This record gives sequence, C-alpha cells and structure tokens, in this order.
Amino acid sequence: MNIHTIVEQEHAGKNFKALADAPVSALKGVSEQAAAFLKSEFNVVSVRDLANLHFVKWASALATLADEEEMTTEEKAKDELLDGAVEMTFPASDPISVDSGITRIEVSPEKVEAHSDHQHAGKQEVDAKAAKRA
Repeated sequence: MNIHTIVEQEHAGKNFKALADAPVSALKGVSEQAAAFLKSEFNVVSVRDLANLHFVKWASALATLADEEEMTTEEKAKDELLDGAVEMTFPASDPISVDSGITRIEVSPEKVEAHSDHQHAGKQEVDAKAAKRA
C-alpha cells in the first residue's frame, strides 16, 4: 500500500507508530472540521483513538461477519425456487439439440417491424381514430 494514498503529504514520511499517534486530520479526507467533531463527540484525537473507537470496531466486526455469513435453510430454499421459476419462464435459454430437425426461420410470421409498429402502436392509433368517428 502506498502511504501517500491514505495520509496527508506532511505525514507521509512518518513511521507507523508516529502515524497512529498523529491527529485524525492526518488521514486523507478527514478535515479539521471533521477532526473537531470527532474530538467533541467521541473524544477522538489521534488516528489510534479512531481505530480503537468501539463503534468502529463493532462496525468492522459486523461487516466482516456479514461477508462470511451463509444463507439460512429458508433463504436457500427460496433461492432454489426462484432459480426454478426463472428456468421455467425462460426455457429458450436451454440449448437446442443438433439433431432436432429445426430449420432456420428468417422472420416469424406474426412479427412486425419495430420501427413502424412498436408493440402494435399503429393498431392502437387506428382503433383510437375509429372510436372517435363512432
């Protein structure tokens, strides 16, 4: 890790012990205003204080555990049902057998040109005009 990406320039040459004892504003992205807020609200003065803040430790532990958590039996069952439903909904995604005798169809008989009749928009316009005349 390049230390220049996480600490301000004036702290880049310091060793890790000195960085841990540096003010929280030594971290890139922590302004003097944010550092003052951390001091007034959480009594956090140094980078070490921030790292040892119990809220930070709790959040870090929860995030780590969440990444490792497995699905419950109920969640697995729901996931399998969803997979099955998707498979039943989209059977066209199944490969076609080479020996099935299906020939290539250039244009489906009921297919219309999308640029001229998107979702039968033309038919709806004709129906609307006929309804006005009636």
